[in-house]
Amino acid sequence: MALYEHVLIARQDISPQQAEQLNEDMKAIIEGLGGHIAKIEYWGLRNLTYRIKKNRKGHYSLMAIDAPAPAVKEMERQLSINEDVLRYMTVRVEELDLELSPVLARRDRDRSDRPERPERGDRPREDFAAA
Repeated sequence: MALYEHVLIARQDISPQQAEQLNEDMKAIIEGLGGHIAKIEYWGLRNLTYRIKKNRKGHYSLMAIDAPAPAVKEMERQLSINEDVLRYMTVRVEELDLELSPVLARRDRDRSDRPERPERGDRPREDFAAA
């Protein structure tokens, strides 16, 4: 079987749960036709570089797929019919990268690098008088 990376952008007005359900539907199609999804990453609602079908944002997802070509073709056919899908792209790769994608790795790194903000009541009273 061939290895693929697949990126999907769904409309901004669907909920994150609906975007996740779209991923599960694609997983069911691939597995039903003899393939395997090694990884699914939901990147969340992100800004688009330019408008696509009057949308400024989209729900992004990345999938690492190990499947025969007919399974991928059927998945792409289903995506082209679905009105919630703005764009998709499937690329054949030599090997699957099962590590965290740079998009999610950067998001996790940014969260861990931020200093914790003190709560409102944590500052001593004299700081308020000096300010």
